This record gives sequence, structure tokens and C-alpha cells, in this order.
Amino acid sequence: MNIKILQLIEGAKQATGLTVIIDVFRAFTVEAYLVNNGVEKLIPVGDKQIAYDYKEKYKDCILIGERRGIMLEGFDYGNSPTQIEKIDFSGKTVVHTTSSGTQGIANAKNAKEILTGSLVNAKAIAEYIKMQNPEDVSLVCMGNGGESEAREDTLCAEYIKSLLEGKDLNLNYEIENLKNIAGKRFFDPKLQDIFPERDFYLATELNKFNFVLKLEKDNEGMNYIKRIDVK
Repeated sequence: MNIKILQLIEGAKQATGLTVIIDVFRAFTVEAYLVNNGVEKLIPVGDKQIAYDYKEKYKDCILIGERRGIMLEGFDYGNSPTQIEKIDFSGKTVVHTTSSGTQGIANAKNAKEILTGSLVNAKAIAEYIKMQNPEDVSLVCMGNGGESEAREDTLCAEYIKSLLEGKDLNLNYEIENLKNIAGKRFFDPKLQDIFPERDFYLATELNKFNFVLKLEKDNEGMNYIKRIDVK
């Protein structure tokens, strides 16, 4: 198994084989909570206009997402797991767009299969990859806006890679240290409306969920996320 750790938008473009698009703070943590809370259909899109157009066509759909961390105008929720962790999305369609994570999906044109990745389901991702046993694995760290590296995404990629190689990194120190670097914004009193402190803890709750989120296409050619439980 050839395992590559790639970075940012350019990394997504280079990804081949079974590809994991990683965004810990916060896109794919949010998607894990949405799926856990029963969302019927989850549609990740790179272009925010696609989300607005979908809402125009399907009035009952829910829009979730941000640009530069701030909830988009006309959207129902921002990209915060704290906002949606206790909401029942059963029977609902959600369109999700973000500055980093969903951009990675949009740019991974050469991937054979795409999973989303975050710390909350990292071990399930590794187990799924082992079961598929692909020749090539691309772990794409989407970073900050897809433009600069973010330690939490690289840490997630390193953890998944270690599990695939039969190792098990102890991440306690690394996760705690994120409070002083990439996660620092979640502890700024002035930013709590955009980056609530609880988001940090929800996003770093290692292996909370035992499922993977796989990209599929519907009959209209629209990407959607499928939950696959991993035993």
C-alpha cells in the first residue's frame, strides 16, 4: 500500500487512489455530527452558488457553511459542530460548503474513491482502508482555506497513516498542544460567536464515531455523502 500525505488544494488535485480529504477544524467534524444526527441526504459543494441554487429549487433543504469561518448570508447554520450537535436532522437534506474541506472534494478529480476525514472517525477510516486494501492511498490535509498548512489536519493524516502501518500514535500531547497553535482561535473570548470553545473539544474527540463518510453521486450527478459503518 503506497500512502501519500498531501497538502492543500494542490494536494487534492494530485490525489490518486483511495483519497481521504481531511478537515478537522471543522468541516468534516460537522459532517460526522450531521450524519450521526440522522441527516437523510448530505451534499458537499465547493461553490456557494450551488448551495443557493439548490435551496431555490428545494425550499426545505438546510444550508450549512462558511467563508473565512463566518456563516454565509442566508444560511441556516455556520460550520460549527456546537451549533448542530444536538439537532435532529432526520428526513432533512443538508447542503454544506466551506472554505477548505469541501474545496478539497471539488478538486480531487483524479481520486478513485473519496472519503472525508477528521479525528472523530480516524480509526474507522483506517479500518475501512485496510478492508479495501487499495494500491494507492492519498491523505489530503486541507489546512487553512486550502492555502496554508494546519497542524490538526496533518496530525490526523499522520495518525491514519500510523494505523495503516500497524502503529498507534499517542495523540494526547499533540491534541493538547493544538490549543496553543491551530486551535488558539477557539479560546479567544472575542471570537466565540464564530469559533466557540466547544468546537475545539468536539473536533478533537478522537474516534467518537465508528463510521466513514464516502462520496457518491445521485441520479442527477450531484455529490452526496454516504455513511458506511465499520465493525
